[in-house]
Amino acid sequence: MDLLKSMTISASGMKSQGERMRVISENLANKDSVGRTPDEDPYRRKMVTFKNELDRELGARKVNVDKIVEDKTDFGLKYDPSHPAANEDGYVKVPNVNALVEVMDMKETQRSYQANLGVIDASKKMIMQTLDILR
Repeated sequence: MDLLKSMTISASGMKSQGERMRVISENLANKDSVGRTPDEDPYRRKMVTFKNELDRELGARKVNVDKIVEDKTDFGLKYDPSHPAANEDGYVKVPNVNALVEVMDMKETQRSYQANLGVIDASKKMIMQTLDILR
């Protein structure tokens, strides 16, 4: 049944977006986490990559989380000579997490999750209407 396929595909999308939301939340929670010494790096932003996988049983492609990778962009610097992690010039390395980017990613993730949920709801309604017709 194609409606069951669409529900399974949408459920895999919801699961993947849920994992992405977890990573975004982790990034936001650690946006101020700096090292304890000048040699220690602060928290490094993480990103989710997706991949399509063929579900041979269904004969359909589903989306899944491929990997969670670290963002290799440079850390920021903040002048705070009294901090224990300050270097000899008085600068502390700060995480490469931009709260604005994370919030925008969160909004995109939420909308994708809602779109997949909408597909599941529509498929469920169609199945129920089909069953009502058959009665």
